[in-house]
Amino acid sequence: MEFYFPTELGEQLAFCSAAFTALAGFIMMFAPGQTFRLLGLQAQEGRPEGFGEGRSMGGFYLGFGLSAIMLAQDWIYMALGASFAMAAFARVISILSDKGSNLVNYLLLVVQIALAALPLLYVFGFTQT
Repeated sequence: MEFYFPTELGEQLAFCSAAFTALAGFIMMFAPGQTFRLLGLQAQEGRPEGFGEGRSMGGFYLGFGLSAIMLAQDWIYMALGASFAMAAFARVISILSDKGSNLVNYLLLVVQIALAALPLLYVFGFTQT
């Protein structure tokens, strides 16, 4: 079995979104403390559940990204794009409702919109071959 890298530009962009998701998940899973610091979160002393949740979230991102890379199917890319679109929508709600209007939230919103757009543009045929 050989490694599949897409030949069409649109699928390459969707692939890059999946690869970034897997990379972010890997970092979250194996470096939850640094991830929490980057996001402005902290786990309580003596409560390992916080790190467990961070690692678990990283494992989900890693698994989802790797699944999209390995299967390379339109429906998987659509699920990846739709998931990031809903995450971006939730971040907008947080910015508006939770007084979360800060630079980190806006940067993460842009990243989530890009990670949603790349696979969705490919799946719905908006990228040229």
